[in-house]
Amino acid sequence: MPMSRLIRMFMSSVKAKMLIMFVILTSIPLIVVGLISYQKSFTTVSEHSKAATLYIIDQLARNIDVLFQDTGKLLELEKNPAVLQFLFSQTDSYADAKQILLAFDLYRKTYRYDNVLNISMVNLYGRGISERKGVFTLNQNPLRNSHFQHLIAHPEDVLIIPPSRSLKLDRLDGFTYDEGNVISILATVKQRITHEVIGFIVIDLNDEFVQRFSESYQLGKTGRFIVSDSEGQPIYRSSDMPPLLATETEASRMLEGKGNFVTSSKGKPIFVTYTTSQTTGWKIIGIAPLQEIVEDANKIRQLIIVSVGLSILFVVGLYFFVSSRLTKPLKVLKNRMRKAASGNLDAKVIPVGSDEITDLGNSFNTMIEQLKMLIARSIQEQEQIRKSELRTLQAQINPHFLYNTLDSIIWMAEAGKNAQVIELVKALSRFFRITLSKGKDWITVANEIEHVQCYLVIQQMRYRDILEYAVDIAPAVLQHRILKMTLQPIVENALYHGIKNKRGKGLILITAHAEDAGQTLVIKVRDNGKGMSKETLELLIARADGAEALSQDFEAESRYQEGGFGLYNVNQRIRLYYGAEYGLTIDSAEGIGTTVTIKVPILPGGK
Repeated sequence: MPMSRLIRMFMSSVKAKMLIMFVILTSIPLIVVGLISYQKSFTTVSEHSKAATLYIIDQLARNIDVLFQDTGKLLELEKNPAVLQFLFSQTDSYADAKQILLAFDLYRKTYRYDNVLNISMVNLYGRGISERKGVFTLNQNPLRNSHFQHLIAHPEDVLIIPPSRSLKLDRLDGFTYDEGNVISILATVKQRITHEVIGFIVIDLNDEFVQRFSESYQLGKTGRFIVSDSEGQPIYRSSDMPPLLATETEASRMLEGKGNFVTSSKGKPIFVTYTTSQTTGWKIIGIAPLQEIVEDANKIRQLIIVSVGLSILFVVGLYFFVSSRLTKPLKVLKNRMRKAASGNLDAKVIPVGSDEITDLGNSFNTMIEQLKMLIARSIQEQEQIRKSELRTLQAQINPHFLYNTLDSIIWMAEAGKNAQVIELVKALSRFFRITLSKGKDWITVANEIEHVQCYLVIQQMRYRDILEYAVDIAPAVLQHRILKMTLQPIVENALYHGIKNKRGKGLILITAHAEDAGQTLVIKVRDNGKGMSKETLELLIARADGAEALSQDFEAESRYQEGGFGLYNVNQRIRLYYGAEYGLTIDSAEGIGTTVTIKVPILPGGK
């Protein structure tokens, strides 16, 4: 079976449509709430995690700062008189050197400097003293060293030299370190009174403390730290850490104060957070997979997804439970409707309960009863239409009218009135041509007016002394269509019951125009004949509105023909075809005349 046919069959089921609507109406809010909750929780948790990582590297930076600040206390040795005497003097003094070394040892015992490898002092002439070497003399002028040159120009500065650019006094005094790379702290020694630079103090640190501090903190599960100098040269990095592939913009951001960003490495997002040591100016950079940083947020996302999925499953299960109770009476109603559609109007629903479906079943039963009534009424109306058409046919072929017209033609021919004979024959021919109209029931207003004019021409030949007529039709309504034989019975009634019973010449006036913004066609037939009394008018109106009891008796109808059956016939035809709101209205005054007004709708397309 084609897929499109299966889809059509599925969508033709009310149950399937209810399922789709039920799932959509319940799942969309759940999904929206889930997405909003996920977004809020993810943002909150991830920001918290990012803040926590930034706090970790800030703590690492503070520990490094504290270590350098503690180590900086060794710079107080510049105020020691023995140090000043040793650096200022040009001769060796064993007592001063011994006192300086004792001061070095006292500071070590007091502050427990485990990371300090050596403390050295040197004057401007290359004469120096150190913990490991003792008194020594440099082989070259110390002022040739760029770091010492900087301190001479800025004597208040304290330089912290990373391993990549360390002073490495071991190259100057012949002593070498076995402990690893060296971080050097440099400062000037100034004369107390003149504050003139008389030498330099150099403190060498083992850089392993950076590694030790870095490994004491954890960033995610596999996160690592990089410690670099102010120019971006690494001081420490884990051996298993891949190179950080940062863009130029990201690299420039890391040279600023502190912050974080997300970059990519081999297609995987990497979270990078960084801060700056206030004492050294070094950069501490933490690197970890973003998945580890937002792990808690991902767990919340999974929880929300599972919750939404379970809620949707619950909604679907609830739907099947509810729909089975709702669709069963609907299926019963559908089966009864199919039987009714096949013609079995005795198929009814037995209502159970008091809900809307029960009301629908009661409405269906009521509809079936009304259908029966409407069918019976339609049969009765069709019977009335057939009788009305029969009466119209009888009126169309009125033998008395035809006989009288032929007698008039014979009389005129014998009298030699050839022109009148020709005119009368033409009018009679046109009258019957329009009457028949090839079996059509609908003709234009122009043809209906022409039909009436032909009738009046024929009757005027017979009643020349008493009959005049006039026609005033709005051109805009001539092309609209109307039921055939609508005007002729009314004009005939005006002639025989109005004009003939009046002394002197009578006038029949026919007018037509549109009303209600072109929605209604109004035709009026006025005569200045005898008119009717109020009682007679009321009787005639009652007969024209419908004499159902009278229509059952053909003999009574024949007697009624003389008293206005033509009006009744026209009125019934109009109501049967157009509706009960249309038809005839009659206004008459005894001795003044009668006006019959016809109102029919102007239908689109003519009918």
